Amino acid sequence: MTDEPIWTPDAERVAASNMHRFLTRHAERLAAPDYASLHRWSVDQPAEFWAAVWDFCGIRARAPYRTVVEHFDRMPGARWFDGALLNYAENLLDHGREGVALVFVNERGDRVTVSWSELRRQVASVGAVLRALGVGRGDRVAALMPNRPETIVASLAAASIGATWSSCSPDFGVRGVLDRFGQIEPKVLFAVDGYFYNGKSIDCRAAVAEIAAALDGLEAVIVTAYREAAPDTRSIPNAIDFNETAAADAEPDFEPLPFAHPLSILYSSGTTGVPKCIVHSAGGTLLQHRKEHVLHTDIRPGDVVFYFTTCGWMMWNWLASTLACGATVVLYDGAPLHPDPGVLWRMAERESITVFGTSAKYLGALEKTGYRPREHVGLDALRTILSTGSPLAPASFDYVYAHIGDDVQLASISGGTDIVSCFALGNPLLPVHRGELQSRGLGMNVSIFNDAGEPVVAEKGELVCTAPFPSLPLGFWNDPDERRYRATYFERFSGVWWHGDYAELTAHDGIVMHGRSDSVLNPGGVRIGTSEIYRVVEQLPEIVESIVVGQEWEDDTRIVLFVRLQDGCTLDAELERRIRRAIRSDASPRHIPAAILAVNDIPRTRSGKIVELAVRDVIHGREVANLDALANPEALEEFRNRPELAWPRPIEGSGKPD
Repeated sequence: MTDEPIWTPDAERVAASNMHRFLTRHAERLAAPDYASLHRWSVDQPAEFWAAVWDFCGIRARAPYRTVVEHFDRMPGARWFDGALLNYAENLLDHGREGVALVFVNERGDRVTVSWSELRRQVASVGAVLRALGVGRGDRVAALMPNRPETIVASLAAASIGATWSSCSPDFGVRGVLDRFGQIEPKVLFAVDGYFYNGKSIDCRAAVAEIAAALDGLEAVIVTAYREAAPDTRSIPNAIDFNETAAADAEPDFEPLPFAHPLSILYSSGTTGVPKCIVHSAGGTLLQHRKEHVLHTDIRPGDVVFYFTTCGWMMWNWLASTLACGATVVLYDGAPLHPDPGVLWRMAERESITVFGTSAKYLGALEKTGYRPREHVGLDALRTILSTGSPLAPASFDYVYAHIGDDVQLASISGGTDIVSCFALGNPLLPVHRGELQSRGLGMNVSIFNDAGEPVVAEKGELVCTAPFPSLPLGFWNDPDERRYRATYFERFSGVWWHGDYAELTAHDGIVMHGRSDSVLNPGGVRIGTSEIYRVVEQLPEIVESIVVGQEWEDDTRIVLFVRLQDGCTLDAELERRIRRAIRSDASPRHIPAAILAVNDIPRTRSGKIVELAVRDVIHGREVANLDALANPEALEEFRNRPELAWPRPIEGSGKPD
């Protein structure tokens, strides 16, 4: 991280941005014509600000709101836009756009387009079928689906009639799906016959049949044919062909609903127990996404927006909402590096993608392959690259500007499933600093607290939000007294949202993410964020990825680093020395691991996040709470009963910098 930006938007780009237009419109309310003043106004005058966002972003409502916010001094407990009646799906579909709404591409090269008129027609048809099946306001509609157009159609059909949507990707195991859908008891399940990943064809029908049989109150399973043109679905109870449900010629019938109507249920990772079911409101999701898309991401009608995601990650919900901008949404299904590292970038060139979203892990892995997109494809349309899922290493900023595009806005963003949105985002008015998120989100009163609950700058601490915002969850499913909800977010600092991220606010108001609070290392009483080690270690060409945990050791904690190596590489004494030297030079002597061990795989959640807590439990001989939450639970076996970690046997060279 340096004070000098790695990229700065030119004056023409700034002047053309939605954020600049918004700032100019409200300039008389600001202390100065800059983003810092705009953000200060947005958190000091929340009623004025959110009403201005409502108007600027063109929220469509059947009935006007009476008040913007009531009980703003309560968190949770604030009420937003009381009196307004709106429909989330109507806001995404009813803006008069024509042409292509959806483009679907998969790893095999299949390509399908759906026009705006066809999307509206299919949503209307499926919505009518859901009503005929007895689905109404507040009933749950679930999906075990890949990232296909049918999933978008089903979710908008559910929203159009007031049902509450929830989805998982088809790579979830049966137990993992039932841990989620079993809690919410959906009335209808959308499912797929199978999918393709990394060159393999995977049949889902047996899993779907088992899941459907175990869900109480399930009326029907609407099956999309993907793996086969006409799959045999007789084993699936009450199976209906999706094409039949979407065949009618109809106009959408959008149910007017309160701002706080439950739109969707998303899930915590479940790595510490059964996943929490987080309920999000229609109005809060819509307004927050409109702010993030229109102002922070500068998405405009006619843009082509892509995010590499599955339907089990909140970024899928975020991507779907970009339809409200009149943008074309690109859906991709498959492995991001199959059949070769250029697959997503050839798609970006062919579809003229303007906003390309992915994960920090993907950008790191892409660099390791040696692939340099700008040498192979033309990316003239590309304006913005988004990254989330984990902190984006400074080296990945260098890679993007050297080998993807030297005049793109690289926006590392951070928030989560908990708020179905972001606390920190990109900003078209501001420069990009290496290793930093550009700005705190408008309307989000984000601070960094030290352990005493005091706000700090240029110090590491806990990321918090000290005031309510519209996309604050409605609560957890089946938590009527809000006990679990309040304990999760509001007890660490009373009346303040504690997000569980370890972060730092920079002198120029950017944010550096240092990892999750629950995985922070604490050797000798010094708190170290795991990403501080990852961003150094994963620059070494021999290392594909790594995971670092704290091990209880002699009444203290020591750092243990596990590395997955490139094919043909060996963790010998020389590589260990280079790893330690790099950490000492680029981080500090306190960051140097006591032990460095090689593994063949690293466990991760189904949304691709590595799970330090599970590894920490395994090396201490503790039971991992929920293996079904992991995409590759078998990887944990490599960490179990390692003789190198047996206490009190010392590791050679332990903790001694070279």
